[in-house]
Amino acid sequence: MKLSTRARYGTRALLDLALHYKSGPVLLKDVARRQRISLSYLQHLIAPMVAEGIVGSIRGVRGGVWLAKPPEEINLGYIIGLLEGSLAPAECVDNPETCSRSGACATQDVWGEIKEAIDTVLESMTLQDLVERQKNKSHEEITYQI
Repeated sequence: MKLSTRARYGTRALLDLALHYKSGPVLLKDVARRQRISLSYLQHLIAPMVAEGIVGSIRGVRGGVWLAKPPEEINLGYIIGLLEGSLAPAECVDNPETCSRSGACATQDVWGEIKEAIDTVLESMTLQDLVERQKNKSHEEITYQI
């Protein structure tokens, strides 16, 4: 199972905004440049996040985007759910009626356990956790280069 580009890029964009939290509005073109995401695609990704109130947006000379909630209040499960939908590895996990073997199938149990494990990890991590990891990685990269 792989996450879509939408989920990966959207999470990276939100991490970028979290790294600039409390800095005021950030130009979307700057986020696109730093994250190496096309501006048009990033605009497409940000729209549902603005609609959900995760990201604030204002137009104009002093405009830009920003996290509308503190990074510690935004968990990855919510972000991935918004951008990707369910991460169930099989349709029968979320919709048992789609399979005539539901309830009598041992593999369905395994697929459900996989989904639960993924959901548990994502629900336990916030954007603030990613900020801290990113800062550690940036520090390691600088130390490694010296």
